[in-house]
Amino acid sequence: MVARNRFKSGQPAVGVRNGTALSAVEKPFDELILADVRRFVSTLETLQRERDVQESGQKWAGRRRAVVLTGQHIVTDTEVQLYQRVLEPMGYEVALSRYAETSGALRTHHGASEWSILVCLSTSEKSCLRRVSFSELQPHQMVNMVPGLVEAFSDAGGGRCRFYTDRRLAGFALPLKPFACGLSNGNRRVLQDSMGHDRDPDRPLMSPSTAPGLVAMVNVYVLVTSATPLTAFLHESGVVRTSEELNGQTTQLKTFLLKQLGSTASHEAMGHVKEVIGQVLRAAVLTNQEAHSPNRCLLCYQLMTFTLHFTGSLLPVVVKIDADLRFTGLRDLAFDGQITKELILEDTLHFLLPLQSGLAGVKMASQTETATIEKYGGCSGTHGICLPDSELVLLLQFHRQLKTPGPFELLYPSASSEDWLLDRFPSAAGGSVTGSHLPALLLRLSLYHDRQRNHTYRSDQTAAQTNREPGPASQELLGDRERCVDPHLRQLYTDPPLTLTPPFSPRVKEYRAEVPFDVVTVRIRPEPVSPACRIHLDEHRGPRTANYPVGLGDSRISILVADEAAAETEPAVMTIYTLRMYRESRPSLPMFGDHVTCGFVQDCGLVVQPGQPCGLEPYPGPKTSSRPQAASRPCASGDVPGRWVVPCLSCADNRTCDWREVAWQPDGCYYPLLDRPQLQDCMMDRKVLFIGDSTNRGMMYFLMERVNSSLEDWGKAHDTLLYSNLNQGRTHVSYSYYPQFWLEKSLRPTFQQALEQLLRRSRPLANSHQTVLVAGGVQWLKTSHLRIIKEMVEKEGLSNIMVVVKSLGMGFHLPVDGIRSLSLREIQELYRENRNIIAAAKHYGYEVIDTFCITMGRYKEFLQGRCACHFHEVEKLWFSEAPLPRKMKVFQHGVDSTTARTTRTGPSGTGAGLGSRSVPLDADQWAGSNTSSYHVRGPVNQVYSEILLSRLCSRDRGK
Repeated sequence: MVARNRFKSGQPAVGVRNGTALSAVEKPFDELILADVRRFVSTLETLQRERDVQESGQKWAGRRRAVVLTGQHIVTDTEVQLYQRVLEPMGYEVALSRYAETSGALRTHHGASEWSILVCLSTSEKSCLRRVSFSELQPHQMVNMVPGLVEAFSDAGGGRCRFYTDRRLAGFALPLKPFACGLSNGNRRVLQDSMGHDRDPDRPLMSPSTAPGLVAMVNVYVLVTSATPLTAFLHESGVVRTSEELNGQTTQLKTFLLKQLGSTASHEAMGHVKEVIGQVLRAAVLTNQEAHSPNRCLLCYQLMTFTLHFTGSLLPVVVKIDADLRFTGLRDLAFDGQITKELILEDTLHFLLPLQSGLAGVKMASQTETATIEKYGGCSGTHGICLPDSELVLLLQFHRQLKTPGPFELLYPSASSEDWLLDRFPSAAGGSVTGSHLPALLLRLSLYHDRQRNHTYRSDQTAAQTNREPGPASQELLGDRERCVDPHLRQLYTDPPLTLTPPFSPRVKEYRAEVPFDVVTVRIRPEPVSPACRIHLDEHRGPRTANYPVGLGDSRISILVADEAAAETEPAVMTIYTLRMYRESRPSLPMFGDHVTCGFVQDCGLVVQPGQPCGLEPYPGPKTSSRPQAASRPCASGDVPGRWVVPCLSCADNRTCDWREVAWQPDGCYYPLLDRPQLQDCMMDRKVLFIGDSTNRGMMYFLMERVNSSLEDWGKAHDTLLYSNLNQGRTHVSYSYYPQFWLEKSLRPTFQQALEQLLRRSRPLANSHQTVLVAGGVQWLKTSHLRIIKEMVEKEGLSNIMVVVKSLGMGFHLPVDGIRSLSLREIQELYRENRNIIAAAKHYGYEVIDTFCITMGRYKEFLQGRCACHFHEVEKLWFSEAPLPRKMKVFQHGVDSTTARTTRTGPSGTGAGLGSRSVPLDADQWAGSNTSSYHVRGPVNQVYSEILLSRLCSRDRGK
């Protein structure tokens, strides 16, 4: 019973206050603790319950407010969201502010602050140090900074740690590189020598062990929960980079050491890690101890990074110290670094903050315990030992943390930590209760919990060696470790960071996000709540992390949370999250006044022709006109070189352009635009055969919609299609998908086989221009395919049909996971191959549509699809909708005829350019438009598809 009241809050005993020698007290004190350590722990728990009851009635107990100072972080950053997601379920009201100076939540009311937790994120620390008076904080207030440690590990110049300049450390060989602090050490290279640092060989603290050959740089993460007295914990995660690896990886430190060194040596190495860090922390604290106010921040904590260097020995040396979490060395800092950081932050919050229990959840002390506490309410009978309230708070906090350490492991104090620094700092060795007995109590607590864990481990080992089968409850627990029992996401990480609507929450399954035009890829990394759950993107066996191309308009990504232990074949999908992204079109500045016309062949972001200019340039024409000079003759082929033209206020700034009016301008000629009657008349009794991939199919569907004024049938077909309902049944279209890349190479039909099947299924075919074969795709077409076409049509007696070659196109130029990605050099080589294909096609007398040059300058304007090669998209229309008006941008001798309802095709009235807006269809064309179900959209596809129609209906071609 005596032990219970030994730790009753109160003033120090008279003997202690008067400086009585402590040796007379220490012996009975130590003997009592050793004899009755269980009662010691029981007393702490009873006192904790009492304090819970008392504090729940305090004014501030009902005002659990957490203030997060974001600095330069935006509120949608995942790190900011983490504090909201973790703290709010604990009963905290989270207030966000940029800096301490502007935070209303930090202002005092009637002389007191009403917040409980203050979190200063990076870029707001200086504001915290300037505005927060750490010596005047209330006992319940917690801050994620320990000013003394921040100062001790600051850069005193050239990377030298400030605490290391203390003259009392002169001649003392700490396991620390001299220049280990500050940003100036960030790029300092560590030499691979035998030991890598200066060390006193006579120092009794530690001695080199037998070298097992471990050479590695290890980032370990330390949580300091108190500076005076020092208590610190080590997180289980670390970033490790061995001499055999270029990049580091996140792993559990114990697992890494065990794999590298084996059981015995890894245990020894782990002990040295704690010993080395403990000595450095202890030295830093002692040099700054005198600067601490007695009214210090009791619950302040500091997360730190220690970079250790193993150079062939079990004994590491500290080469870098950061008073923050750093993840240098990881290959993917955007994801792996941020994810590891937030895991440690979340673990820290759960470790430091007990759940809000409230009065109903507090376990009251028994009558016997209460009577005992009242009987020994003062210091009488306690051998003169009383702890001040502040030290009791630290003791209770330390006890709770040791009971439920989670992913943390005690670093300091420990049984092996001998304080060789005390002879240099005699003021820390005695003269106060804090200097003597509180550290001893902390050490006793650590020993007690260490013995408890060892006893539990031995009991588990003994049970495992018996022959008894585990019972049903044990089997269920074992199964839970492997099964996905909580199929939710903890966070959704993206690069670049997306602003999700609504803000991310594990229970919300649908999200939306908008990205600007210049963002063409988004990398996605979902993290599950439970490590037993598996994440797959878009499909059951999809990747966990992937780069996604973001096409213009809407994109959708499905995130599957699966339990792979539930099924032997396919993972069992437990939860599906959906992310819908909308990528904005290129920003436009409407033209209301004078402007100039600018042209461009290629974008400076992807220079396909190195010898040619990129970006906007003034378009050549009369100096008095801001519009391009209209051409007087139709183009003689579909591959006439050209450029995109757009009206701008200045060609030096593409943000001043009206990109809604961009148009394709061939050099010196024009492509006639046909209205519906002209097109239907041209296509009467003709058969058009398409063979190629989805980009070829996009041209086919555009033709069908233009001819029929509607598109009633559509599908992402990967086989052969036949359409006979066009133009009142007078126009027939057929299609064969090639190449069938998803099949094994040995099972794929050859180009010749695919073409034979298409010709056979499209018969009867006229041996004239009434039969048209359109062949081509993104990047599969070779000159050998043209030779096969020539041989096949001659063999089938179709040598007089019209063959149109769709040349190569832009695509596969983005770093997307799961598909090939072309380098800039490979794209430039593709351009040269495209020229060879065009030359070969003309040699055989074939028509050519040069889609490569058309897509090259607008490569960012792709639509949905992982290849970034689709410049068309088929959208479903409701029955009351009509397709978007098809307005072709027309320049008629300096007069803008965009508003014309029908475009002329004669030389005197034709336009010079094909644009993104199409000619509105006549009203009678949409009588009965409720039968139309689909619409082909995409301005780039529209341009080269209109060129195809123009070439099919060229006046000099006979039927």
